Amino acid sequence: MRKAPVAEIVKPKKLEALTGLRCFAALNIVFFHFSNPDWFNFRGVYHLPGTGASGVKLVANFAPVVNAGYLSVSFFIMLSGFVLAYNYAGRARAGTLDKLRFWEARWTRLYPVYLLSLVLGWQMISVEYGAHRHWMFWLGLGLTPLLMQGWVPEVATFWNTPAWTMSAETFYYLIFPWLAAWKKPSTKRLLLRMALVWGVAMIPGWLYVHFNPDGIAHPDRFSWGPWLQVLKYTPLPHLPSFLFGVLLANLDEAIGREARLRVALGLVGFLGVYGILMMGPLVPYAMIHDGLLIPLFGAIVLGLAGDNWLSKCFRFRVLVFIGESSYCLYLLHFNLWNMLHQSGLLPRLGLDRFDPWLSYALLVGLGLLTLHFVEKPAQKLLRSWMGVWR
Repeated sequence: MRKAPVAEIVKPKKLEALTGLRCFAALNIVFFHFSNPDWFNFRGVYHLPGTGASGVKLVANFAPVVNAGYLSVSFFIMLSGFVLAYNYAGRARAGTLDKLRFWEARWTRLYPVYLLSLVLGWQMISVEYGAHRHWMFWLGLGLTPLLMQGWVPEVATFWNTPAWTMSAETFYYLIFPWLAAWKKPSTKRLLLRMALVWGVAMIPGWLYVHFNPDGIAHPDRFSWGPWLQVLKYTPLPHLPSFLFGVLLANLDEAIGREARLRVALGLVGFLGVYGILMMGPLVPYAMIHDGLLIPLFGAIVLGLAGDNWLSKCFRFRVLVFIGESSYCLYLLHFNLWNMLHQSGLLPRLGLDRFDPWLSYALLVGLGLLTLHFVEKPAQKLLRSWMGVWR
């Protein structure tokens, strides 16, 4: 007796504008770690022909955006929840999502590059040994390959500074099938849930500002304190961002792709984020670090998920091409930068005069090579191997 054919899974349309935006978000993290934000404060006067000394003053100040590059991580976490729900929530609600295959797909895509980032950062081991208490060093050395270092604030950035986010993402991937299986509510109830999640997201920052447990007068990106480490690097304070993204995918279904509302939301999101960042220290660091901007990030995502002129600005092939490698660029850039500059290669070749822009270009290129020669082949190989042993 012939078996009935298995229904083919129809994948949702790719949202290339969001992939293009990932290019800027990943680059901003690179700039955040390895630049002076003032380099991105562009000011000048354009002299019109035949007008003598008169001219038009041009100002493009992106210094606050680079100075707050850590917000790209918060955006990535929320976008991760949105993209996963966009692709899998329908199956989860219908009870057809194979949890084991979902987890395998996540692990086979993410872990090979993660492992490569640790191999490239082997020189950091000696640095970590001198920076931590003996038992804490061994704890970090054991937890980091297991994607669990983020649960212990003192070793959250152990071995590869940006890799702490993988502890959070691993936890979110683990619980995602149950989050996505929630029954889709009415639009009114959905908005209320999203508002509630936003409120919960701001509680850790508000508590930190109110009680100031580390005794820091004016915390900023360079501040350090045990409780501030908890706020910045542990998975639970960032969970509302991921959950907001999951709920946002439900709201996305209720808005037409060509709706004018999407353009308005996108513009409000971009202008709102920029306006708040321009306020600088007037906005408490602990509040802005993850929770405060969630609705504005959501507005940007909804805007770029539509079919409109705003999304077309981010669908240029170069942006999408680099955006596809944003995970590789994000996870590798810290250790690759250190390797490149500790080697002294650029000065020996007489290329250091082109730095740091040459280094940025090299990081982007290496991220693309990693995507096509490590991430994708390794994922294919591991999935094939798991299929044999299933």
